This record gives sequence, structure tokens and C-alpha cells, in this order.
Amino acid sequence: MVRWKLTVLIVLTLLSPSTALPARAQVAQAAEQGHPAFTVGAGASYFSDDWGTSNPHQFGINVWADWRFSLPSFFDGLGVEFEGRDVNYDTPSGIAGHRMDTALGGPIYQWRKHNRVRPYAKYLIGIGSLDYPAPGLTQSHVTTTVFAPAGGADMRIWKRVSLRAEYEYQFWHHPFGPNDLEPNGFSFGGVYDFGGTSR
Repeated sequence: MVRWKLTVLIVLTLLSPSTALPARAQVAQAAEQGHPAFTVGAGASYFSDDWGTSNPHQFGINVWADWRFSLPSFFDGLGVEFEGRDVNYDTPSGIAGHRMDTALGGPIYQWRKHNRVRPYAKYLIGIGSLDYPAPGLTQSHVTTTVFAPAGGADMRIWKRVSLRAEYEYQFWHHPFGPNDLEPNGFSFGGVYDFGGTSR
């Protein structure tokens, strides 16, 4: 009787790790799937205003929010991005009050196969708001549609934190007539990748 109890105890002891391992793996997998597929961040911009003959430059601030779809591995990295930017700092005295604000959104594709550096390309569409000095007026304003192709890369520096650098070329659709306004420039900042299905 004692030997039988000892045998049962040994068998149960040997089986308990084998039942615990699948349970542990299942919990880890569920936790992995629970990460939201988001990247968020903020940075600073240096933009050419495409304004007048002197083509002045200004500084701005911007924010990014990327959401990635859950797709097969071939499309891994495809998502949508929201970008907001306010170019309003270090304004040259000749265009006092000049300010460009944009709220854009659209598709983004990021090559996420490499964990350290992840380049991306995007094409955003949205609204642009322009304040500018006008002859005989203290200030004037126009709002128009903006199209903005861009490309850049995230470089991981610590866990889920990366540095982001990108170049963006904007087309402000016919704000003053038949021609587009074409400000463009560079943005640098930091982003936090929450992980998700495309980690």
C-alpha cells in the first residue's frame, strides 16, 4: 500500500511540470497578443515655408500616432498614421505671424523585420491651416487640403524606445490660385512602440 502511494506520488510529480508548461506557454502567448499595435511619439521639425523669394525656414513641433493592422507576414508593418504639426517658431521678421498647422492621416508601411532600425514610407492627407501677413492687413488666414508623402526610420535605443527621423514634402492644394504651396522639411523625435502583433 505504501509502495503504491509512493508510485502515484512520483507519477504525479513527473506529470505536473508537463501540465504546467503548456499552461505557461498559453498564458505567455495570450499576453503577447494582448499588446496594442501602437507607436506614439513627438518631435521637432525644421521646415522650408515655400514663401516668397527668400524661402524662409521655421521650427515646429509634431506628434505621431501609428496603428498597425494584424495581417499575414508579407504585409506585416502596414498600418495607418495620424500626424499633427505646428510650425510656428523662430519666424523671420519679414513674415511675422506666419504659421502652418497640419492635421494629417493615411497609410504607413514600416519594414519591421530588423529589430534595431525600421525604415518606413507613408502618404498622408488632411487639412492645413496657414496664418500669414498680408498687405494692408495685420494677419490673414487660409485653410486647404494637404497631401504629404514622407519617409524615415525608427532606430531603437532602449527596449521599446526609438529615435525617429523623417523627411516630408507637403502639397498645399491651391491656397492662393492654380499653384500648390510646397513646404517641406525634416522632423526628429522619439517614439514608444507598444508592440502588438507586428513586434
